[in-house]
Amino acid sequence: MTATGQPERPERREDERFPVLGLDGSVMVFLPMAITEIAHGGVQVETPFSFQIDSVHELRLVLGNQPVVVKGRVTHCGVVDVAQESMLYRTGLEFVDLPDRLADVIASFVEKVKTDG
Repeated sequence: MTATGQPERPERREDERFPVLGLDGSVMVFLPMAITEIAHGGVQVETPFSFQIDSVHELRLVLGNQPVVVKGRVTHCGVVDVAQESMLYRTGLEFVDLPDRLADVIASFVEKVKTDG
């Protein structure tokens, strides 16, 4: 029996884990965002959370029916709405390290948006 009264379970890990002190990390989590504007060089988004200026993030965008993952650097971020229990932030992200293939996909999408009005 364990200290909480639960029956012991057999160890299933291949490698033993060891406790550590002072080791920090981070995790990338994809959260929904509203894309309000798009250009060849970046996007403007609205989210319920803020971004740190100059931080770089991976963005999943669905351009028409084509999903892409791009990197964006935060150029600005500010509060646009305050509600009783939430806030809304508007953030500009500049595309960085954009491969030519993805730049072409974005350019095609932007031209279609421009043409369709």
